[in-house]
This record gives sequence, C-alpha cells and structure tokens, in this order.
Amino acid sequence: QVQLVESGGGLVQAGGSLRLSCAASTTIFSINIMAWYRQAPGKQRDLVAAVTSGGSTNYADSVKGRFTISRDNAKNTVYLQMNSLKPEDTAVHYCNANVPTNWGLHDYWGQGTQVTVSL
Repeated sequence: QVQLVESGGGLVQAGGSLRLSCAASTTIFSINIMAWYRQAPGKQRDLVAAVTSGGSTNYADSVKGRFTISRDNAKNTVYLQMNSLKPEDTAVHYCNANVPTNWGLHDYWGQGTQVTVSL
C-alpha cells in the first residue's frame, strides 16, 4: 500500500505560481513513475507531468515550458512547480504512483488538491 498526500493548491491570479507537493507513505526510490494528473469539472482526468526514477520527465503540451516536475527520493516527495498559471489550469490536481507488484503495475492516487486560477 502506498498513501499519497498532496498539498500546495489554492487560489492564484493568472500569471502567478504555485508549488504542489506529494508526500508518499513509503520510499519512492523503487517507484519507476511518479506523476501529476488533473481533472477539471466535467472533463476526464489527464496527465500533466511524469518523472521516472532515472529523472526523465514528460509533460502535456499545454504545460511545457511553464511546469516542472521533480522528485526527492530522500524525502519521498514529488513536486510540481507551476509558473505562468492560466485560468485553464484550474482543476483538481492528483498525485499518482505507478507501482510494480507481484501481479503487475498498480496505480495509487492521492485525494487531490484544488488549483484555481482567476483572471
């Protein structure tokens, strides 16, 4: 079992910044992929950014150049630095851990943190 707790969401004006944190209940050293997803009202949950255990990253086109994902294995924490925020970034942001088990890969999710960007 992996428990994920997000923090750092809030209300910010367009052009502002927020830093999301995702604290895991166990070591993330062996978790290959940690990621952030987001879900706006009435829309599906979409990948925002992902980082592998080796440090490789992947971003949705809509956030490239504005968001940065990073992981601190010593603190069992993943971060999402969000700059130049836009109203369309408004959504609940979820942390995800894709964990290998004896039965294959299993996804764990946090409870989500709301990000609201106003004009």
